[in-house]
Amino acid sequence: MNEINWPNLDSEHLIVYSKQMIEIERSAFSRGMPVESLMEKVGLRLSQWLLKRKDLIKNGVIVFIGPGHNGGDGAVVARELFLKGYNVTFWCPFPVRKKLTLEQLNYITSIGVRKLDNLPDPLNCELWIDAILGNNQKKAVDKQIIKMFNKKFDSGMGKIVSIDIPTGLCPNSGKVFSRSAIKSNFTLSTGFKKIGILQDEAIPYVGKIKNIDIGLSKNYFLKESKKFLSISRKDIKNLSLVLPPKNASKYNRGRTLLITGSNKYLGAASLVIKGALASGVGLVKVLVPEIIAKSIWQVAPEVVLEGYLESSLDGNSLLHESFKKIDFNRFDSIVIGPGIGIDLLDWEKCLIDLMKFEGILILDADALNRIALSKEGCKFFLNKKFQTWITPHMNEFQRLFPNLKESNNIELALRASKEFDISILLKGAHSIIADSNGTAWQIYETDEDSARAGLGDLLSGFVSGMAALELASWEKNFY
Repeated sequence: MNEINWPNLDSEHLIVYSKQMIEIERSAFSRGMPVESLMEKVGLRLSQWLLKRKDLIKNGVIVFIGPGHNGGDGAVVARELFLKGYNVTFWCPFPVRKKLTLEQLNYITSIGVRKLDNLPDPLNCELWIDAILGNNQKKAVDKQIIKMFNKKFDSGMGKIVSIDIPTGLCPNSGKVFSRSAIKSNFTLSTGFKKIGILQDEAIPYVGKIKNIDIGLSKNYFLKESKKFLSISRKDIKNLSLVLPPKNASKYNRGRTLLITGSNKYLGAASLVIKGALASGVGLVKVLVPEIIAKSIWQVAPEVVLEGYLESSLDGNSLLHESFKKIDFNRFDSIVIGPGIGIDLLDWEKCLIDLMKFEGILILDADALNRIALSKEGCKFFLNKKFQTWITPHMNEFQRLFPNLKESNNIELALRASKEFDISILLKGAHSIIADSNGTAWQIYETDEDSARAGLGDLLSGFVSGMAALELASWEKNFY
């Protein structure tokens, strides 16, 4: 296994499938941990999280207790909050099936936690805790329950907390089983984050995701060939990059070439340049249409013009003639694609020159569309010699890899990365990074304001600059 240095291989970052979580729990039970102990531990950790947030529970708490062990966890939470003096009641939407959960219910009833006889009013201000189904759910539930929860969510009268998974949401794909799922303000994922809650489809339902560490062993993952890791905003601050020393000259801080823009799409080049300059790379050169080149000095005078891109009659950039004049191996990284337009014949012609490149190639936007529409399609990646990053959004990805089908976007990115020996940044509300070694990083806590036209062009320029910086460093990183 390749060593994973970032982020830490711990409960805060590891992502699991529903089945994996069940196997991890069974492993703990096989080593002698009683089921009762695990339920107590989960319930106590959840209670501690809530007790630190008194604004959530000050108006009282209603726990919705399901038929399985997720309901038992909720019963332990109800007990602990009640014993701390909070007004706690509970309601069982289904008959309780698990013996241990039934025992917990009998106990909390005996100490004074009241069971509701009627459906609670969603317009009251209590905190509602969804402990109905959790990690083991496999099908839709009564739509009236979901409708009642979502009426409360939409009204803003009190908050909703889901234990592990909002009811109605698939823990593996993040998709709803029926038309909707419970919309939560917080999802408290116990043990390890479940893969479904981090998917784009789950965003309307999960609210803020918080992992509740219950002390389960991570040794299970050391045997796995695939690793899924979650990345939050605070993790970015702890990322240690291998960069050139402070006394390195500009020529030792990396050289990147940006091949971007066309007579049809004039703005893309400016955005790619801004991204590359923001990386701190030592030298930025561009290959752009003449109409763009004439104005570059006004917005980015530090950028060096490598040459001009010719234009087809319909305004798309032609790369072939310019490529014949370039020694690509003078650059550490190259980005091709944003705003160049589509010309398949031109793309086929320029491949011979491109194949000589020995650095890191970043392909984005129209470069990906040219590959998808070309004769070889995604088989292009099997014949390459250079290290390659692609930065597609989902529509571009599906055009590139129409035959790939997986249960979620992490698996899609990882499968394409391994099959075609490329690194992928799959852009979305929660973007994914995957490499051919079997590791995928799921980014979450992202800002919805980043879903704007043009920011992908900025990103491709930034990635190209950072790739050049890393390659120019005295130490070599995982590229």
